[in-house]
Amino acid sequence: MACDVRPARESDADAISAVILSALRETNAKDYSQDIIARVAQSFSPVAVLKLLGSRTVLVAMKGEDVAGTASLDDAVVRTVFVSPAVQGQGVGTLLMAEIERIARIGGVMLLTVPSSVTAQAFYAKLGFEAVRDSYHEDERTIIMERSLEP
Repeated sequence: MACDVRPARESDADAISAVILSALRETNAKDYSQDIIARVAQSFSPVAVLKLLGSRTVLVAMKGEDVAGTASLDDAVVRTVFVSPAVQGQGVGTLLMAEIERIARIGGVMLLTVPSSVTAQAFYAKLGFEAVRDSYHEDERTIIMERSLEP
């Protein structure tokens, strides 16, 4: 799929929120209860996304004028990787992760960590991440995964 990856702008906040919420409700709902999805969704309103833009490196994958996916880097931690359900499986997430890794390397990161949802574990494993432990926030399971970055 032809996508351009670029830094997110404040004007992207509504579209980023919409991508995240649709992915949570349509894709992650296979692995998590509605209560967990609703709790996680509260963290990704447009206002919350605007706050994230100020605290970490946030990228968007653009398909034409539309945000098709997003990913962010918070020091050495990959966060908030979501792809619109309409284009999942078409390489958007892989493009975003390649750019995240490039930025991390430039920043001198040697070990990249991602707190993966159960849903995304296989995706990260294909990219060379290995599960190191489980983490729980109430009843929400997250798999902490790591990948060494070669200089």
